[in-house]
Parts: sequence; C-alpha cells; structure tokens
Amino acid sequence: MGTYLDAIVARHRLRAQSDPRDWRDRAAAATPKQSSFNDALKSGKNIAVIAEIKRKSPSKGWFAPTLDAAHLAKLYDLNGASAISVLTDEEGFGGTLDDLRDVRLVTSRPILRKDFTVTANDILDAHDAGADAVLLIVAALSDEELSAFHELARDLGLDVLVEIHSSEEAQRAISLGASIIGINQRNLHTFEVDSEHAARLASSLPDNITKVCESGLRGPEDVLAASHAGFDAVLVGERFVTSGARAALVQAFAGIPRS
Repeated sequence: MGTYLDAIVARHRLRAQSDPRDWRDRAAAATPKQSSFNDALKSGKNIAVIAEIKRKSPSKGWFAPTLDAAHLAKLYDLNGASAISVLTDEEGFGGTLDDLRDVRLVTSRPILRKDFTVTANDILDAHDAGADAVLLIVAALSDEELSAFHELARDLGLDVLVEIHSSEEAQRAISLGASIIGINQRNLHTFEVDSEHAARLASSLPDNITKVCESGLRGPEDVLAASHAGFDAVLVGERFVTSGARAALVQAFAGIPRS
C-alpha cells in the first residue's frame, strides 16, 4: 500500500516533467553560499531547535490558514530557535517559495527549505530564494538521485538534511556521506510515533553526524528524551503553530540542555 509520501512525490515528479529550465545553466551561473545551518545545530549548550512554518498537513488538514510566515519567523528568532524550516509545498502543506523569501528578509537565522526534492531545479530554487539548507528524503529517491542532489547542494554551498525512517535508509545516508541526518519518528504507513525506534537509529549513527529528531515532539519532556538519545537538534512544526503560547513553548524547547 502506498503512503502519503508516495503520492506527494509522484505529484512533484509529474510537475517536474513540464519544467523547461536547464539546471546546468542555472548552476553554472549561481554564486555558492556559505551556509551556517549545520554550525547552528552543533553550537551552544542546549539542544538546537529548528522551528517550522507549517500551515497544514495532508493527514490533518489546516492548522493555521492565515499564518504570516515572516511574523512567525521573527517570533521563532526572538525566542531561541537555532534555525527556521519553511515548508514550501503548496498543495499538501499550504506553503510557497514566497514564504521562504519573506522569511529571509526578516531573520539572519539559517533557513531550511522543507519540501520534496525530486530535481536539481528544486535545489537551485532553494538556493535562489535564500535557503541555507535543503531536505533530501531517502525513501523518495534512488541512490543515484541522492548522490547527485547531495553533490549539487554542497557545490552551491547549501547544507543537506537527509531524512531517514529505518536502519536500511540510515546505511544509505551514511554511504552518501551525509553530515546531517534527520530521523523521522513517525511511521510512514501507520502515522504512529515511535521514539524508541528513533533512539535506536540515532545510536547507530557515527558520532560525527549531526542528528535531528523529527515529528511527534509535543512537550519539553520529549525534547529532553531526544537529547538523552543523542540528538543534537529537534525539528518542530505543528506543535508550535497550533500552540496558544508559541513564544513560551519555543523558549521551553530551546532551554533543554544537550546530553
């Protein structure tokens, strides 16, 4: 049985077929960046918080249809977020690249473009919009695509968050040479959160890899558990967006010491 990820990736691949832009010409004309994303996740005595701008999800619908991306980014910045993630998938998550551009104007924090990368043009779009990092989802890409996209991103000076769900995907990410690996705690088929599985995966990764815990983090106690499991950072979207006390919650998450 297919997953929501399969459907979203299929939609992105279909869209990419009608994109006439030559990524090689764009890459040749691009000026490489000096990304600070990975550095931001590794610095400081507390666990790093990647705070996400997320209006809705395919499984739960709308969280905040009128959310102002720039306003929320400033709130995240002022309350201790180490980096900001901007979802730019419109159909599934209600975001656009314009959100990323707006966020870039109001914060110096490093920005992750959170989307479903399936072409080189996706990476170049992230670079041109002001992102410091891109997401590559191992489950959505072949080994050849992972290698090519990772190399292109690094050539453009972008950091790469490589997302995994299983031990097999962990090995693919390690073989790729990923320096930042995100472990999604949510099962793609059941949508259940399994923090113990994520902790086991984290412990299997080399010490030199920056480890990011994704999905299912509801309170400071979950961030503390992630810290104890060896994670360097947490990525949080829905919980912040739906909170009636966003500033205080971001501060609480960002106040958890690294183990």
